Amino acid sequence: MTATIKGTYKGELRNELTHLQSKNTLLTDAPTDNHGKGESFSPTDLVCGALAACMMTIMGVTAQAHNFNIDGTGYEVKKTMAADPRRIGQIDIVFNFPPRDYTQKQQTMLWKAAETCPVAKSLHPDIIVNISMNFQF
Repeated sequence: MTATIKGTYKGELRNELTHLQSKNTLLTDAPTDNHGKGESFSPTDLVCGALAACMMTIMGVTAQAHNFNIDGTGYEVKKTMAADPRRIGQIDIVFNFPPRDYTQKQQTMLWKAAETCPVAKSLHPDIIVNISMNFQF
């Protein structure tokens, strides 16, 4: 096995993860509602953030391939946990595209690109995922 990430449990419900290629690191912390301090991303926060970032990346690839610009697009992610078992129950993502003249074709391409995101394809089908795209003109 060739690892892409190495992790270390730091105690007190914290982990340090290192991306081996870039050497970038990040910390996770358990959320306050699950015995943690909530001082960093929880592992489930990372899953939800990874979904949004993956969708945005695939939309960026699509925009580049078709010669239009989506730079500056912002997004917000809301995670809702479920119980029995404790898990991610719902992920809501709102993409806010900067003011530009997006054609209907470009908007459709971006929707389709987001739907092909590998993270989305990897999530359990019981997780409800709601996506909104706000195009400003």
